[in-house]
Amino acid sequence: MNLDELISEYADIEGRLADPSVHADQALARRLGKRYAELRPIVETHRELASTEDDLGTARELAGEDETFAAEAADLGKRKDELEERLRRLLVPRDPNDSKDVILEVKAGEGGEESALFAGDLLRMYLRYAERVGWKTEVLDSHPSDLGGYKDVTVAVKAKKGSQDWGAAGRSHGGETEGVWTRLKYEGGVHRVQRVPATESQGRIHTSAVGVLVTPEAEDVDVQVDPNDLRIDVYRSSGPGGQSVNTTDSAVRITHLPTGVVVSCQNEKSQLQNKEQALRILRSRLLAMAQEEADAAAAAERKSQVRTVDRSERVRTYNYPENRISDHRVGYKAYNLDQVLDGDLHNVTQALVDADMERRLAEAQKS
Repeated sequence: MNLDELISEYADIEGRLADPSVHADQALARRLGKRYAELRPIVETHRELASTEDDLGTARELAGEDETFAAEAADLGKRKDELEERLRRLLVPRDPNDSKDVILEVKAGEGGEESALFAGDLLRMYLRYAERVGWKTEVLDSHPSDLGGYKDVTVAVKAKKGSQDWGAAGRSHGGETEGVWTRLKYEGGVHRVQRVPATESQGRIHTSAVGVLVTPEAEDVDVQVDPNDLRIDVYRSSGPGGQSVNTTDSAVRITHLPTGVVVSCQNEKSQLQNKEQALRILRSRLLAMAQEEADAAAAAERKSQVRTVDRSERVRTYNYPENRISDHRVGYKAYNLDQVLDGDLHNVTQALVDADMERRLAEAQKS
């Protein structure tokens, strides 16, 4: 769509949202409200640009008579350039999932118990990062290891309205506040750690790996799951070492027969609650699969985004002896690993957001 079409769409949605009958359909009202919020920064920036251009024209006409207007014209000229750049960035096609919440899974990989311990460290990093920016987190499923790490853990990360505060540099799409997916989608891939494990008696540095999978959380309107396509098994929950932590069959395993996707959940005491959590995870995975297929069919290579990244690709290294963190996709390197692991992840994610924006700007200029 061009700018005129977007402005027309904004006006149309504004009129529909003023109609009380629209709000009788809550799903429709939510979709319209979401699109209205996406378009608002574009329309407001366009209006401010038009007003600034008018003021600039007037100031230039009067500059010959009063030098005060000459200074004002110079300021307005700078403001006009800033608004034009902001509008250019806002008009770059955006990721349709940017406003979504996410399901984040951390899985121990090569390295045995040390990998499980680092999976726990990554989990704490994400939980503290979420706390810093005001996101809500909910552990959906977890399988602890014997030494206090995690074999795998699944967390839902949800934004609260008005919670993100990135600052001026962190408004990633030209001025509007973004959702959880905007930041965490780049976390998907293999995370490598280099450190002396707690289980190492001779002080040798080991390298192990942890896999992170991030998918946008699907809403009911995104993915329709036919109950007839599901095989649901129940079993008893178990903790580290296999000891029983539940005397009832409350754990749930759901198999989506058409795709073979299997999801299990045992964190809740209630079988019904575990089933609901498993269905949330299943819907997000099916949404990611559908988008991967659509991307492949359109030959749209989105290398910087988690859903098309090669899961075997090493995306980041955490080097404890040097207190260094390196993101290999954008060449980011910093020596504040201790702070990053404590949740200060903003500069790392911002480097990835900025790189993705520059790529999309370049693609928009070619088209």
